[in-house]
Amino acid sequence: MTDSIEIARYCDELLGANAISDYCPNGLQLAGARPVRRLVSGVTASLALIEAAVAEHADALLVHHGWFWKGEDPRLVGMHGRRVAAAVHGGLALLAYHLPLDVHPQLGNNRQLAALLGFTEPAPASADGLLWTGLLVPPQPGAALAALVAERLGRTPLHVPVVDRPVRRVAWCTGAAQRLIDQAAALGADLYLSGEVSEPTVHQARELGLDYLAVGHHASERYGVQALGEHLAGHFGLAHRFIDIDNPA
Repeated sequence: MTDSIEIARYCDELLGANAISDYCPNGLQLAGARPVRRLVSGVTASLALIEAAVAEHADALLVHHGWFWKGEDPRLVGMHGRRVAAAVHGGLALLAYHLPLDVHPQLGNNRQLAALLGFTEPAPASADGLLWTGLLVPPQPGAALAALVAERLGRTPLHVPVVDRPVRRVAWCTGAAQRLIDQAAALGADLYLSGEVSEPTVHQARELGLDYLAVGHHASERYGVQALGEHLAGHFGLAHRFIDIDNPA
């Protein structure tokens, strides 16, 4: 029998979770009431996902965005209390991995997004492993990559067209990473891709001289948790299902 503590210990080691500074706890956030046979994965531990996992008769829920973020009210009241109560009532364990799941070289969000979009030679380009670079082969206009993103991710990205030549070198970071655009430009990227956009990002793209794509925070971070869920299913002999709770942000 596999329990949630054993799975968390395995994930902690696999992802190097204890070596990464984060602004939320990584690992086991709620111990389960029973052995784990069915695992559900999803992006955010919202009430909707918790209820869907319970309806799926899951024993554990694996997410990228868990609970207990730095600066939040720690009391289990209101929305937070309802989420915890639903998970406890359903007997769910909750495991959450944030930055460790962004930076992992095989299972991480950045690596998985590169595979989905067909970037070649993907590799971390920053010391913390958050910013990645790769190549678009053959080079294509930024609009063509935007169309590919729309097809593969199922949503139309915000595209700020700047470069008047085919895009060859791409830099990217999933989630709320628009602040890294200056680093992307310094690396010689023709295009930078992130999940979120801020008002200054458009001006930065134009003045730094690179195309920019904002593809959606949620949309860009659906793939690492799926890859980790499938890995755990194979390693521990679990049934696994990814449940996508739609989020346009």
